[in-house]
Amino acid sequence: MVRIFSFLILLAVVALGAAWVADQNGGVVLSWNGWRAETSLPVLVLVILILAIAAMLVWTIVRAFWKTPARLRRRRHEKRQAKARHAITQGLIAVGTGDALIAHRHAGTAKRLAEHDPLTLLLQAQTAQLEGDRAGAQHAFHAMAERKDMRLLGLRGLFIEAQRNDDLHTAVATAEEALKIAPNSPWASHAVLGFRCAQSDWDGALALLDANKAAGLIENAPYRRQRGVLLTARALELEERDRDLARKSAMEAIKFAPQLVPAAVLAAKFYSEDNQVRRAMRTIEVAWNANPHPDLADAYAHVRLGDSARERLARVELLAQKMPDHRESRLAVARAAIEASEFDRAREALAPLLATPTQRVALLMAELERAGNHDEGRAREWTARAVRAAPDPAWTADGYVSDRWRPVSPVTGRLDAFQWVTPVAALTSERTEIEAGAPQLAEARLPEPAVPPAIESKAVVVEADEPAAEEAGLMEATPEPVKPENVAPPVFRTRPAGESRPPAASAIIPLVRAPDDPGVPEDNFSDDLEGGHERQPGGWRGFVSRLGG
Repeated sequence: MVRIFSFLILLAVVALGAAWVADQNGGVVLSWNGWRAETSLPVLVLVILILAIAAMLVWTIVRAFWKTPARLRRRRHEKRQAKARHAITQGLIAVGTGDALIAHRHAGTAKRLAEHDPLTLLLQAQTAQLEGDRAGAQHAFHAMAERKDMRLLGLRGLFIEAQRNDDLHTAVATAEEALKIAPNSPWASHAVLGFRCAQSDWDGALALLDANKAAGLIENAPYRRQRGVLLTARALELEERDRDLARKSAMEAIKFAPQLVPAAVLAAKFYSEDNQVRRAMRTIEVAWNANPHPDLADAYAHVRLGDSARERLARVELLAQKMPDHRESRLAVARAAIEASEFDRAREALAPLLATPTQRVALLMAELERAGNHDEGRAREWTARAVRAAPDPAWTADGYVSDRWRPVSPVTGRLDAFQWVTPVAALTSERTEIEAGAPQLAEARLPEPAVPPAIESKAVVVEADEPAAEEAGLMEATPEPVKPENVAPPVFRTRPAGESRPPAASAIIPLVRAPDDPGVPEDNFSDDLEGGHERQPGGWRGFVSRLGG
């Protein structure tokens, strides 16, 4: 509406101007070099207007011809860019779907049309990784690292490729360079922190952790926990070399992570050496309430040097009262009672645990029978039961079981990874026992649910382990054979010796690892899980642990 009114007003002004010029009287005479022209004012204005319009038209035509080559070049460039963008888009989609052939073709098209485009370099790197061409991926990442706008991405890709090639020094140098360029980069900070921990550079790790906290890369609660872990690691390393610094680090560690078991044990040890028994006891009690642990019970029992075994038993019973129904409380009391020759008290503490004894419970019972009843037969029986008993909790991180606490995981290099839990390797052994103890289940066929579920479950137990079923009173008669027409799929199937596991079905949409995800080699993954106890991981998963060596 505004434009319409503006046009009407302008048209009115032009009409008034033309009427005013037409109403003017008089004439205009032009004389130049013997040439004379005489006309009226309206005619002169009209001639000037026509000449101006003609001049503008001529200038427009000349300017269009003059700029035609540049316009054609620009249009050709835009068409090339559009084709390149299309090739990049389709190539990245092909990478996402795992189609290496199409991705390679589009990557070649994008390189021909837009070689210096950042997305072209990214597509080349992704395609090379998808094809397993590590040399091509490194070349693409080097090209990214030489560009100012893609330097950080290129360094990250080079870091991942160095991890895959187990090139420790290149990976460390790349991460350090990336940290200099971008101090707030989470991946570079995490990588450098892991390297410093693997090299036992606790001072450097603490400085980097403080820098991450100042940059806002870590929350307050994880920061306090990780700082406590690093201080504990430094205190444990310096315990024999620099007692003063170790004591200072341990005291600072329990301020940041009072529930950390090794920190509480070490701090209580230093308090006991300084005759600060009450502080040592309070330190252990705080950690015990959060995570009962045998090391805490042992430190609590020996918090005052020179006490008798009965005094230690009384002190352990005081600690156990804080969590009377916990397994570790009963085990700690039993251990202290055996040392104090209070065998009835030890038997009373272990009695609720005998229904499902673990290895520690069985070994304590063997020691109790040997020391209390002088019954070597019963002691050997409990020792034999300990071999097949359920495992006790242990320091476990990423499937790796250690006999002591460690600040970082030797598998992944993750800080504060070790937890006091039952090892996952026990699940594998239990499954193996089930498959080995039930060979007849390979040919078993269960009938349709025409009988009550309880009876069917008994039949399965009988077939799985006949001796165990006879002891439990479940096997009274041999079950009747099942007719073929009423069979159902078997519950279990054991594979004959030497037969390999059938390959798993491939995913509908294959997963493609990005430049920041080096993946997990399957050959090393299964070995690490099956090994369990104190094994050195292989492949890139042992990358950080080997760096520390």
